[in-house]
Amino acid sequence: MDFKILATVFTVVFIAELGDKTQLATMLFAADKDVSKFTVFIGASLALILASGIGVLAGALLSQYISEKHLHYIAGFGFVAIGVWTLIKA
Repeated sequence: MDFKILATVFTVVFIAELGDKTQLATMLFAADKDVSKFTVFIGASLALILASGIGVLAGALLSQYISEKHLHYIAGFGFVAIGVWTLIKA
């Protein structure tokens, strides 16, 4: 196992998830007094694991047809496009 890659992926995903709409939705579920906090934690954790698994599979599949360099450009363009769209809608 490459611990440098593990640490990098963990750090990037952890920072990206802080304060996003997924975390806010999880907070709202956990704020309900009648809901088990453990159940909310397990549900949110399983959802993140599944979403990450889909990302890994999609990345592995796409990398067979598109070079890593082009995937970086596509991802960068996507992030910029989302940022511009967010600014326009604000």
